[in-house]
Amino acid sequence: MTEVVAALIWEGEKFMICQRPAHKARGLLWEFVGGKVEPGETKEQALIRECREELAVTLSVGDVFMDVIHEYSDITVHLTLFNATIADGVPQKLEHNDIRWITPSEIPNYTFCPADEEILKKIIESSTRKS
Repeated sequence: MTEVVAALIWEGEKFMICQRPAHKARGLLWEFVGGKVEPGETKEQALIRECREELAVTLSVGDVFMDVIHEYSDITVHLTLFNATIADGVPQKLEHNDIRWITPSEIPNYTFCPADEEILKKIIESSTRKS
């Protein structure tokens, strides 16, 4: 099982999604920014490092939004999604094909990595409760 972390970064009513590079596994699918936890790192440290590497931003990591275990044909991931905000920097496409800020109602317009499906349902449910 591979430990993976990701960030749910909100800016007002919109949250950030990133499009995977074409040459990687699950290429051009949309996901939350993040990556694998390296040996000796906490999940929060891994998330801060990944966001520096992929977006050139410094994150302020909050609490866990949710976690999921998903089996792909090539890898089983334990994904922990943290609520987070950008403490410093402007997101840059250092790693991803594209970056978008979308509202929960726009989720159906994008094709996400399968591991994110449960998370997206929870985001939609949370947003409909608020309105």
